[in-house]
Amino acid sequence: MESKRKLCAYFHLFLFLFLFLASMAEAESADPQTESLLTLKSQLTDNSNTLKDWFLITTPGISDTNLVACCSWSGVRCNRNSTSVISLNLSSKKLAGTFPTNQFTTFTDLLELNISDNSFSGEFPPDIFNITTLITLDISKNNFSGRFPDGVSSLKNLIQLDALSNSFSGSLPIDLPQLENLKVLNLAGSYFTGPIPSQYGSFKNLEFLHLGGNLLSGHIPQELGNLKTVTHMEIGYNSYQGSIPWQIGYMSELKYLDIAGANLSGFLPKHFSNLTKLESLFLFRNHLSGEIPWELGEITSLVNLDLSDNNLSGAIPESFSGLKNLKLLSLMYNELSGTLPEGIAQLPSLDTLFIWNNYFTGSLPRTLGTKSKLRWVDVSTNSFQGEIPEGICSRGVLFKLMLFSNNFTGTLSPSLSNCSTLVRIRLEDNSFSGVIPFSFTELPDISYIDLSRNKLTGGIPQDISKATKLEYFNISNNPHLGGRLPLKIWSAPRLHNFSASSCSISGALPEFESCKSITVIELSNNSMSGSLTPTVSACRSLQKMDLSDNNLSGSIPSERVFQSMGKHAYEGNPNLCGLPLKPCEAYTSSRKLVSVLVACLVFLVLIAAGTLGLYYVRQRSQGQWKMVSFAGLPHFTADDVLRSFDSQEPTASPCKTVLPTGITVIVRKIELQGKKKSVVLKVLTQMGNARHVNLVRLLGFCYNNHLAYVLYDNNLHTGTTLAEKMKTKKRDWETKKRIISGVAKGLCFLHHECYPAIPHGDVKSTNVLFDDDNMEPCLGEFGFKYMLHLSKGLVSSTANTDQMNDVIREEQQTDIYNFGELVLEILTNGKLRNAGRLVDNKPKDVLLREVYAENKVSSSSYEQGEVKRTVEVALLCVTSNESDRPCMEDALRFLSEAHNRLK
Repeated sequence: MESKRKLCAYFHLFLFLFLFLASMAEAESADPQTESLLTLKSQLTDNSNTLKDWFLITTPGISDTNLVACCSWSGVRCNRNSTSVISLNLSSKKLAGTFPTNQFTTFTDLLELNISDNSFSGEFPPDIFNITTLITLDISKNNFSGRFPDGVSSLKNLIQLDALSNSFSGSLPIDLPQLENLKVLNLAGSYFTGPIPSQYGSFKNLEFLHLGGNLLSGHIPQELGNLKTVTHMEIGYNSYQGSIPWQIGYMSELKYLDIAGANLSGFLPKHFSNLTKLESLFLFRNHLSGEIPWELGEITSLVNLDLSDNNLSGAIPESFSGLKNLKLLSLMYNELSGTLPEGIAQLPSLDTLFIWNNYFTGSLPRTLGTKSKLRWVDVSTNSFQGEIPEGICSRGVLFKLMLFSNNFTGTLSPSLSNCSTLVRIRLEDNSFSGVIPFSFTELPDISYIDLSRNKLTGGIPQDISKATKLEYFNISNNPHLGGRLPLKIWSAPRLHNFSASSCSISGALPEFESCKSITVIELSNNSMSGSLTPTVSACRSLQKMDLSDNNLSGSIPSERVFQSMGKHAYEGNPNLCGLPLKPCEAYTSSRKLVSVLVACLVFLVLIAAGTLGLYYVRQRSQGQWKMVSFAGLPHFTADDVLRSFDSQEPTASPCKTVLPTGITVIVRKIELQGKKKSVVLKVLTQMGNARHVNLVRLLGFCYNNHLAYVLYDNNLHTGTTLAEKMKTKKRDWETKKRIISGVAKGLCFLHHECYPAIPHGDVKSTNVLFDDDNMEPCLGEFGFKYMLHLSKGLVSSTANTDQMNDVIREEQQTDIYNFGELVLEILTNGKLRNAGRLVDNKPKDVLLREVYAENKVSSSSYEQGEVKRTVEVALLCVTSNESDRPCMEDALRFLSEAHNRLK
C-alpha cells in the first residue's frame, strides 16, 4: 500500500512537470518574433553587452499568447497592443560581426530597421529586402563590403535608405529609382565606381541625394536636371570627367548643392540663376575656368557660396551686391582680378570673406565691416593697396583678420586695439608704418600676431606681457622699429614664439626668471648690448634662440640650453665668448699657461725616454690620436676612448662602449682617406655643433691619419625606433602629429639653420629614435651618408663652393622626398613604405579615406582638416618634379598651419 502511494505521488509530480514544460514550450513557440531576436543576439558579437536586457521573462498569470515578449527590450518598439514589432533600432550598440540572414521572416509589420554606427562587416544580406513593410532602412556607419545587393526595389514603401560610410564597391544600384516613395537616398562614403546612372534622374519624390566621397567617374548625367523634388544634393568628392551639366539649373526646389572636389572642368553654368531657392553652393577644389557668371548674383537666396580652389578669372560680378542673405563668400585660390566691389561691403549678412591668393588690386571698400557683422576676413596674397578700413571691426565680432602679402600702406588704426574679439591678426609683408597701436589689455583673446616685414616704428608695446592668451608674436624685419624689449615680456603665460630680428632694438635682454612656455626667441641683427643672463635656465621649453649680430658681451652661461643652440645663434657678437664660440680670455690665458707647462713636461719626458724614439717613428705613419669633444661629453683623452674598446674594435655599424667614468656611448668607425681627411673632420665638427631637440647628440670624436671614432649620446639608443613603434599599430593622431612635426623640425634645422646646410642623407623610420620616457622624436645618423660620400671620394675634394652647394641641394631634395614617404608610412601605420611611386596611381580622396580609417579620425572638420593637410604636404614632398617640392622650411610651415588652424 505504501509503495502504491509513493508511485502515485511520483506520477503526479511527473505530470505537473510535463504540463509545466509543455505550457512553457507553448508560450515560447507562440512568440516567433522574440525567438528570432534571441537567435539574432546569439549570432552577433556584443563585447560591450549592450543587449543585456534581451532575455525571456515568464510572468505568471499572463495567458494572452498573442503578446510579444520582446516589446520591453532596448531598441525594440511594438504596436499599441504589443502583438507585433514595428521598429528595431540597434544604432550605436557597439555590435560587430557578419549581420545574420533569414532572421526577419517573422517581422511582417516592421516599419523601421536601424543598425547604424556599429561594426558589421561582410556582405549586406539581401533577404532584408523581403521585409516589404519597411519605411526606413538605416545601415550607415558600418563596414559592409562587396556589391550592394539586388532586390532593393521590392521595398515599395521605403521612404529613407541611408547607407553612408560603408565599404560597398562596384556600380551604384540601378533599381533604386523604382522606389516611388523614396525621399532620402544616402550612398556616400563607400567605394562605388563607374558613372552615376542616368536612371537616377527619374526619382519621383526624392528630396535628399548624397553620393559624395566614392570613386565615381564618367560625366554627371544631365538627367539629374529632372529631379524637380530634390532639395539637397551632394555628389562631390568623386572624379568625374567634363563639366557641370547646365540642366541642373532645372532642379527648381534645390536648396543645397555640393559638387566639390570632383575634377570638374569647363565654365560655371549661367542656368544656375534659375535655382531661386538655392541657399548653399559648394563647387570648390575643381578645375573650373572662365569668369564668374553675372547671373549668379540673381540667386538672392544664397547664404553660402564657395568657388575656391579653381581656375576662375576676371572680376567679382557687381551683381553680387544683390546677395543680401550671403554669409560666406569664398573665392580664394583662383586667378581673379580687379577690385573688391563696394557692394560686397554693403551685404548685411556677410560674416566670412575669403578672397586670398588671387590678383586683386585697388583698396578695400571704406565701409567694409560697418554694414555687416564680419567675423573672418582673409584677403592675403593679393595686390591690395591703401589703408585698413577704419570700421572693419565696428560691429564688434571680428576674430580673424588676414591681410598679409599685399601692398597696404598707412598706419595701423587705433580701432584695432578696441577690437576685443580678435584672436588672430596677420599683417606681415606690407608697408604699414607708424607705431603699433595695440593695448593688450583690450585684446583678451589674441593668440597670434604677425606684423613682420613692414615699416613700423615706436617699439614693442610695453604691456605685451598682459596678453594672457598670446602664443605667437612676430615683429621681425621692421628696420626702424627701435625701442627696448619690455621688461616683463617673457612672463606672457602662453607665449611660445617671439621673433623680433632686424628691428634696431637696443638695450639689454630682460631677465628670464618668469619664463614658462617660450620655445623660440629670435633677436638677431639688432643693437642689443649687455651680457647674457643665466636665468634662461627657467625656460624649460626653449628650443631655439638666435642672438646673432648684436653687441652682446661677456661669457655664454654654462647652462646646457645656451650651449645647445649652436654657434650660429651667437655669431656677430665680437665680445661674446664661451662655448660654442671661442674660449673666453681668462680661460684662454690659463689654457696657454697649461699648454706651456705641458710642452715643457713633454720635452723633458721625451729627453728622458729617448729609447722610445723608434716607437714614435713607427707610429708616425698612423699619426697621433687626437680628441675633439662637444658639449655633453667630459674632456676625455683619445687614449681613454681607445682603452674602452678593449679587444673589440668598433666597426662601421654603431656599437656601445663604456668610457672610464662609466658613461656609455655609441661609437662608429670611419675610415679617413688622404686628402679627404680635413673635409670629413670639418663636416664632423659641423655635425657636432648642430644641436637641436629633435637631433641625436654627437658628443665628440677621436681620430688619427687613417681612422676616426665618432661618439654619440647613448640615451636615445636605449629606447625604441619609430619603425619598432609602428609595429604596435594604432597610435593616436595627436602622437603621430607630434612625431611628424618633430622630424620636420629636425630636418628644417639641418637644412636651413646650419651653415653650410647638413643633408641628413638617410631619412627613414629606423633612424627616428625615442627614449623610454619621452615621445619626442630625434633624428639619428644625420649627415653620415653625405660625409661618407666625401670620405670615399664620391664628391671631389677640389670641388668649388658652387659645386658643393649643388651636391648639398641634391641631397636635400632626397631628404624632402624621404620625409614625404616617412609621413605616409606613419599615417598608414607602416602599410605604405617607399610610397612615393605607389601613390601616383591612387586618387587622393581614396588615400585620404584610407588614412582617416587607419587613424580612426573623428568626423570633426578640424581633425579631418589637420590630417588632410598633412597628407597634402606629404604628397607635395614626394612629387616627381623636384621644383614642385617645398623646402623643409615651407613643409614645416604648412604642417604648423594645419595643426594650429592657421587659416
